[in-house]
Amino acid sequence: MKRLVIVESPAKAKKIGSYLGNDYTVMASMGHVRDLPESAKDIPEEIKKTKSNLAKYGVDVDNEFEPLYIVSDRRKKLVKELKDALKGAGELLLATDEDREGESIGWHLAEVLAPKVPVKRMVFSEITKEAIQEAVKKTRDLDMNLVAAQEARRIIDRLYGYRLSPLLWKKVKPKLSAGRVQSVAVRVLVKRELERLAFKSGSYWDLKSTLKTETGAEFEATLATVGGERVATGKDFDEQTGKLKVDAKVKLLDEAAARELQARLQDQPWVVSSVETRLQTRKPYAPFTTSTLQQESNRKLGLTARDTMRIAQSLYEDGYITYMRTDSVNLSQEALNAARKSVQDRYGKEYLSPEPRQYTTKTKNAQEAHEAIRPAGTEMKTAEEHGLSGREAALYALIWKRTVATQMAEAQLRFQTVTVAVEDAEFKATGRHVEFPGFFRAYVEGVDDPEAALDDQEASLPPLAEKDRLNCALLDPIGHETKPPARYTEATLVKALEADGIGRPSTYATIIDTIINRDYVVKQGTQLVPTFTAFAVTQLLETYFPKLVDFGFTAKMEQDLDDIANGQGDRLPYLQHFYSGSDGLDAQVKANEEAIDPRLACTLTFNGLSSRIRVGKFGPYVETERNGETVTASIPDSLAPADINNEIAENLIDLKQRGPQSLGEHPETGLPIFLLVGPFGPYLQLGEVGEDGTKPKRVSLPKTRDPNSITLKDALDYLSLPRQLGKHPVTGHVVNAGIGMYGPYVKHEKTFKSLDKTDDVLSITMERALELLAQAKTKAAPVPLKELGPHPDDKEPVQIFDGRYGAYVKHGKVNATLPKGTDPQGFTLQEALPLLAERAARGPATKKSRGRSTTEGAAKAPKKAVKKAAKKKKKADS
Repeated sequence: MKRLVIVESPAKAKKIGSYLGNDYTVMASMGHVRDLPESAKDIPEEIKKTKSNLAKYGVDVDNEFEPLYIVSDRRKKLVKELKDALKGAGELLLATDEDREGESIGWHLAEVLAPKVPVKRMVFSEITKEAIQEAVKKTRDLDMNLVAAQEARRIIDRLYGYRLSPLLWKKVKPKLSAGRVQSVAVRVLVKRELERLAFKSGSYWDLKSTLKTETGAEFEATLATVGGERVATGKDFDEQTGKLKVDAKVKLLDEAAARELQARLQDQPWVVSSVETRLQTRKPYAPFTTSTLQQESNRKLGLTARDTMRIAQSLYEDGYITYMRTDSVNLSQEALNAARKSVQDRYGKEYLSPEPRQYTTKTKNAQEAHEAIRPAGTEMKTAEEHGLSGREAALYALIWKRTVATQMAEAQLRFQTVTVAVEDAEFKATGRHVEFPGFFRAYVEGVDDPEAALDDQEASLPPLAEKDRLNCALLDPIGHETKPPARYTEATLVKALEADGIGRPSTYATIIDTIINRDYVVKQGTQLVPTFTAFAVTQLLETYFPKLVDFGFTAKMEQDLDDIANGQGDRLPYLQHFYSGSDGLDAQVKANEEAIDPRLACTLTFNGLSSRIRVGKFGPYVETERNGETVTASIPDSLAPADINNEIAENLIDLKQRGPQSLGEHPETGLPIFLLVGPFGPYLQLGEVGEDGTKPKRVSLPKTRDPNSITLKDALDYLSLPRQLGKHPVTGHVVNAGIGMYGPYVKHEKTFKSLDKTDDVLSITMERALELLAQAKTKAAPVPLKELGPHPDDKEPVQIFDGRYGAYVKHGKVNATLPKGTDPQGFTLQEALPLLAERAARGPATKKSRGRSTTEGAAKAPKKAVKKAAKKKKKADS
């Protein structure tokens, strides 16, 4: 008997077909074969003529919310092919994804194909030969509770969008959209921006010392108390006032007091007054769910939520990982066995946890009873062993490491706090040492705070004991300003939404894409910055539809959908409660549609801002009165709502009224220098656009610089950027200061660090640049376990390092793993040379799909060079 198996994608069809053999025909549905109508043209003419709600929304709200499902024109040919294939089959196996949407797609297939043969649901969480052959044996019926929950979700989202989006088009501006989760996600971002807007910075000073032991070892300590009083830090300030909290019993130092204290303490005797040590263990993190994978890949790999899901989908369909849409942190017995074997083989028995470790899901509304995301199969192969490369290899490696780490021993750390006394002051120094790395050998979770240290980072203090005398090598007064709450990144937004039970992790990638594409959010680096449009829409929804953007209400809706999926709730009462009745969506829209004044809806008033902000058809602008007249000026795209203030608003209006301003001519070229305002704010321009469209040199002004104060000398200084500050004391490479896409920065090699508001790119010193660069996120250079000596061919060092998979020998860019059981300390240069030669002969791994050969690339290189030279000459001639 021939069986027809329907999956969702051609890639899965091909892979699964290779495992099932000739008795099975495997075809792809290409996702949904039918859905609610996308537009009016999809609705049948006879329904259009009725002008009913069914024709308007694709849902009959007057008849138990019966949906209108349409097979679109682009799906009709596919449906015919599936029906033709079904004619010769004795059974239909619906093998769509194992989540609610997959269950729904399977049900739609059964409805459209109307099979006269038995229909079974085939589910699997990984595409391996064993898993697929097992799934064929253990089929089940369609779960109609899951289908009902997914249909209710689809109807809710359709009615929410179709009723509220047109309202936004009329009252705010065209092409906007509203969504059940989307609008709440925007509100989360707007609330954080309002917190930043209300934030008042406070300033405080302290002292940082560099102390030397009698053996010459150095460490840093920071001022903690003076005269028995704790010295104020950032946590002691009120964010709303910028002043100390009322109940803060601390000593606040200003610059004068800090410098006076420096002079008093510098030459006094410094003595260790106490040494406290505590041991701590760290347990491995749970294996990945959809949400945690999105967060960690954003932190560690810089991938967006959408890219993460796209790459994960590809890895799943190619049989490398288990299903990537899951809330579960559970691992199957075969996964536990494979992970534990991998730990023992790669790291040794001492790194294996005493017992198999399982985890419990703590996420609100966790719905899926699947496995966590893990490497597929029973062998737990690495990315290198699979031959993966590029971003696929990076994401797979992340999943592999996290999974293997779950079965590793706990990490053991020793923390030290040393108190140093000098006169009536106390300084504190903290250190940490990894006593036993445990699971750190495989995996360390990323952090959202760029200034926070990773768990496995070593920061040991030298050996110290009470009454040890120390020399003060350096004592510097340091000024600080409190910082506003950090804006959300994709990782922290996903984390916040999941924590509050808003939406499903599988939809977050789409949600983030939508709010960016609809002009609600712009990305500045990794930050998600809400626009003025987001403020206007959130203001309208909070004022007239508060329940619909309430976090608790949205989470409750998600819980209700879970209840339907679990068979504990009914679809119809849920839909009626949401849409009908005096408090439902329909009544709210009808009651508020006429009451909303578009001009008020598009007007934003911020505390402390004397001008008004309006959101217009062509973007936001500032509006105020001057000499009895209303004057306006566009707000640059680069200006975030939390960054606008009275000074900036006045400058924008001044520049608009003056128009392009000539500051003079360049003394060397004779070209005019203009001060202009563009989409990203005020900028300087040298010369004019050439007749052939050649763009003149331009540089943006820092947000902290008043455009009205710019002189010709200032303009020449800005146009000469970047400026060289000198050579880095460690590497000898140049450190530059300049202005880029995200404002002023300092740069050393590939490390960038933005300047603080108090820094001036034109006058920043090398000392300050080094201080900023030290704060930047950089990977510390690994310390070799052993130096083997220079390579006989090029005299470059040959060294042994401790890697993720054990010790390896390194020469230049060639790494070779030491044979298993080899003692790194006893390994010699003579043994290393043949090992390195063999690894170098194999060459680097190449991506299968790369396509173009190296000779093809080389052939194209001269053409590029000629084009570039011609362009350069043309520019010089002009």
